[in-house]
Amino acid sequence: MTIRVLALLALGVSLAGCGTLTRNPVPPELTADASVPGMPDVRAWAGRASPAMERDLAQSFEQDSTGDFPRGADGVVRYPHLALSGGGANGAFGAGFLNGWTETGRRPVFKMVTGVSTGALMAPFAFLGPSHDGALREFYTTTASSDVFRLGSILGALLGGEALADTGPLAALIARHVDGAFLRDIAGAHGRGRRLYIGTVDLDSQQFVVWNMGLIASSGHPQALDLFRKVMLASASIPIAFPPVFFEVEAGGRRYDEMHVDGGVGARVFVHAGVFRPSLILERAGRGAGREDIFVIHNGQFRAPPSPTPRSLRGIAVRVIEASGRAGLVGDLHRIHASAERWQARFHWVTISESVELTGSEVFDPVKMAELYEIGHQAARAGPVWSIASPGFQEP
Repeated sequence: MTIRVLALLALGVSLAGCGTLTRNPVPPELTADASVPGMPDVRAWAGRASPAMERDLAQSFEQDSTGDFPRGADGVVRYPHLALSGGGANGAFGAGFLNGWTETGRRPVFKMVTGVSTGALMAPFAFLGPSHDGALREFYTTTASSDVFRLGSILGALLGGEALADTGPLAALIARHVDGAFLRDIAGAHGRGRRLYIGTVDLDSQQFVVWNMGLIASSGHPQALDLFRKVMLASASIPIAFPPVFFEVEAGGRRYDEMHVDGGVGARVFVHAGVFRPSLILERAGRGAGREDIFVIHNGQFRAPPSPTPRSLRGIAVRVIEASGRAGLVGDLHRIHASAERWQARFHWVTISESVELTGSEVFDPVKMAELYEIGHQAARAGPVWSIASPGFQEP
């Protein structure tokens, strides 16, 4: 659904005029030095190991408990990691899956939870565990398009705006759920050695950015709650459709702004994103053998049912973007699987059956979302049954 919206909006961009809004971007030569004032270690650029992220992860092994992560009979400690993909309203599937998994009594305490786009909206609730299953169910079964965005003037946006819709309703929705008490709960889980990461994309550097949400929550900074909410909003801000989110940063002794959008632009789903070495988990900070159990919930379809492509500019654009999006997902899953094999981790993933019809009467259709929630709920209660092979390969 969001892919179709993007396709239509992308076509309109070619009609746009030269009008631009003013801003204060980071000079290109200072991009690598930019940090959040008062919270310099709460994020890292994907693809390069961050000493701050590695120190924080190493510390997490000193904080965690044997109650959450017991040592097995083989002497190995298993660390469950949950990765939540993008997918817009299809996140209802993931919400239902998590709730159904809880009901089986086999849902683990996650050492790490990561999310992008709709997965970023789900991730903090999944991180806090079954006590927040009700909030997930409410959000993904009762939310309508009007609860997420308000459409503005298409002509005005094309001639001199930055988006076709206003995400004020989504920001209000996030603020209603993510309050001071919620932030303290996130900080408490972080203090017990668990980690929550959300991804956004910085359009200036065109890089994927990983945010350490637990570190933000436990920072004690007066702007921590606002920053936490903004990261969630940014990761779910579909470019062109929704306005980007601006973050005030500091570089070279001056203040600038960065423009961030949907994390799904950079990765459909991620685990480490290269900001720390997975060997830290294998080594378990020198205290014995540690292994990851990686669980990926894909809020979409790995394969779509075939159907004729309309012979029109819109129809072709929609199909091309859908196909490229799935290609990106396949690459992300292969990358996670390869990393799991290298670091002796277990790999599990689940997706929505291609037999399911995803299209509703609107972008966020409560009726269709309730159906997807129930499909995910039943899928988890039935096992859950995971795929364990790299996507596209036969299960062993």
